[in-house]
Amino acid sequence: MKRPVVFDLDGTLVDSRQDIVAAANYVRTQAGLEPLPIAVVSGFVGDGARYLIAHVLDLEVGDASVQEHLDVFLDFYAAHAVDHTTLMPGASEVMDALAPARALGLCTNKSRRTTLCVLDGLGITERFSAIVAGGDTAQNKPHPAPLLYIAERLGVPAPELVMVGDGPQDILAARAAGALGIGVRGGILPFERLAAASPDVLLDDLSELPAFLQGLD
Repeated sequence: MKRPVVFDLDGTLVDSRQDIVAAANYVRTQAGLEPLPIAVVSGFVGDGARYLIAHVLDLEVGDASVQEHLDVFLDFYAAHAVDHTTLMPGASEVMDALAPARALGLCTNKSRRTTLCVLDGLGITERFSAIVAGGDTAQNKPHPAPLLYIAERLGVPAPELVMVGDGPQDILAARAAGALGIGVRGGILPFERLAAASPDVLLDDLSELPAFLQGLD
């Protein structure tokens, strides 16, 4: 079996920003606040829902009131997870090209509940041999714990993993776990934040991944 490939979800495999922003702004309106522009909310994506909700409400992450707002967000988002969410261009073809020669994993800071709503809604849950979501391990990305969990599930050493993502969390988690970190342009977060994390490899488009991996093995 060739080196397993672990994908980030939001901004890497799926374009979910409209549904995430809609749910975040629903929380704001329920709190009596005006909606925020999509670009502002998108900048808070990547570190998990608690971080997102705290920031869109201008609260500290540890504020006791965040949990109540988070519950509202998760309920709304779970009910509208794929209203507008689609696979990123080429994502289905890339997964087809990599499997079955490689095990595919998914490593996201999104909660397991909403992760499965997105995966099931798009019909791609069964593509992954291992899935780790926000809260499945004691720490989320950029901590290496999620990737170490994936490696254990797949039965390979963590340095054998190839982590593919659009955010600095993905690259930093890969580096901490000793895995190869591949950054892909065009995700949800600003490119400058991805580049600042210094990916081992930077691809202009996800469709470049299969050819790169052929040269790697």
